[in-house]
Amino acid sequence: MTRVSSEAGAKAQATTFIGMLEQRWQQGKFVCVGLDSDYERLPAIAKRAGSVEEAIFVFNREIIDATHDLVCAYKPNSAFYEAQGEDGLRALARTVRYIKERYAAIPVILDAKRADIGSTNHGYVSSAFDHLGVDAITVHPYLGKEALAPFLERKEKGIIVLAKTSNPGAGELQDLPVGEAREPLYQVVARHIASDWNAQGNCALVIGATYPADLAKVRALIGDMPILIPGIGAQGGEIAATVTAGKDSRGWGMIINSSRGIIYASHGDDFAGASRQATEQLSAEISRQLSH
Repeated sequence: MTRVSSEAGAKAQATTFIGMLEQRWQQGKFVCVGLDSDYERLPAIAKRAGSVEEAIFVFNREIIDATHDLVCAYKPNSAFYEAQGEDGLRALARTVRYIKERYAAIPVILDAKRADIGSTNHGYVSSAFDHLGVDAITVHPYLGKEALAPFLERKEKGIIVLAKTSNPGAGELQDLPVGEAREPLYQVVARHIASDWNAQGNCALVIGATYPADLAKVRALIGDMPILIPGIGAQGGEIAATVTAGKDSRGWGMIINSSRGIIYASHGDDFAGASRQATEQLSAEISRQLSH
């Protein structure tokens, strides 16, 4: 009975976003491929597939097939799909469905940065989790825990909260000193998430690789919570500094995202092979830094 129960528990854990991530981390996989598939930038061979929908889906499918054994997650950014109207939204749905059908152990993060009042968030939750079927979503903290309750209640999903983003102007608000301690706002957000919002154990944070000192401060505040780390590659984030600052007590905890540096590694017919090579290089560099 004990053995059956423990096996059932392990299986149940593997179906949660955090459980899926930990299985990938155990295999030494920390790269998240950002499927920021801008139709205008697709190689000609993908566009020959026909419609906008088909071109985006074929492009994504080839990259997924080429990289699936190397990654801890895929992260489509909804903006690139919404920009193409119904064609783009259908391509996004087909992409998620393809990953779920072919590579079900790999979690899918919808980078949608949602946030609104609670009643509206029910709609976002239903759209992302029940209809699209993703495993995690990025959200804004600005409206507070009460408003985000519909997300936080989905304990099997990942709720990835923006704290310190990778863009150059991130500090305009995120670095503002707050409270008697005059802590930067991003640290206050991190502390709130770790100490209060994460009651279901399903939260993670976004901290940009472009701010490694801030990444290290957040890691010290939140313990072993997962961190989604954008900004590697095209935005200038460095692997060595990122891994040193971002790894948790187990040497895990990192979802290191690269989008343009992987999916646009080549604009020729070899784009899928080039994406694999770029993913292999990034993964190998992460492993080298973790072994130091």
